Amino acid sequence: MTTILVTGGTGTLGRHVTERLRADGHGVRVLSRHAQPYGVDLRAGGPDLDAALAGVPTVVHCASSPRGGDEEAAGHLISAAERAGVRHLVYISIVGVDRIPFGYYRTKYAVEQRIERSGLGFTILRTTQFHDLLVSLFGTLSKPPVMPLPARVSDQPIEVTEVAARLAELALAAPAGRVPDMGGPEVRSFDSLARAYLHATGRRRPVAGLPLLGAAYRAFRAGDHLAPERAVGKGTFEEHLARRFGQEARSGRQGRDRRLG
Repeated sequence: MTTILVTGGTGTLGRHVTERLRADGHGVRVLSRHAQPYGVDLRAGGPDLDAALAGVPTVVHCASSPRGGDEEAAGHLISAAERAGVRHLVYISIVGVDRIPFGYYRTKYAVEQRIERSGLGFTILRTTQFHDLLVSLFGTLSKPPVMPLPARVSDQPIEVTEVAARLAELALAAPAGRVPDMGGPEVRSFDSLARAYLHATGRRRPVAGLPLLGAAYRAFRAGDHLAPERAVGKGTFEEHLARRFGQEARSGRQGRDRRLG
């Protein structure tokens, strides 16, 4: 039985990777700040990280935070993995990190580069954004009376369990370097996705498309975060919303939102 360590194993993606590996009969060590017995802050490193990696041939690195610290955490993980003799480091990244001058994306790309230079066997998978992220974003944006959205931006959301299944598959295979991107089944305008969210949650909001400034916005508007040629995901945003909010919240509410601007 293979033992695999999953960093961020209690998070949105990591817990599904953990569940999938365990369901397939593999031993899993879950590493996060609050998990036991492997409660480790990767940004600090230290002997507890060495203990967590002892005897582990494969690591799936899902731990990440938009609040910062990913490069430092990756450095500690790589160093500890080298000491422990880890043979395979699997990393989840985001489509467009090498093209979009957005702070979090630049950090993810820097982590990719550190892994590639590490000398460890590695696999890097880039995917489009998860459905869960859009739900969280739209939940925040729909709080005001008018729901603001970045104008002329599309997205290609993917179901997190599909990404978890792919990561589990990659973890059990040999190191493959950068593998083909993984995108959701549909490229959709933000306006369309936001209206689907409002419909599912029973909220009435006018939707306003707002033009933004900056190179990052131009890159998102150009679709540098999309992978239409790799639309391999199956689950749609509406299917995700139906599971999350149920059928009742959506009945009879189609078409009640009006567009501004």
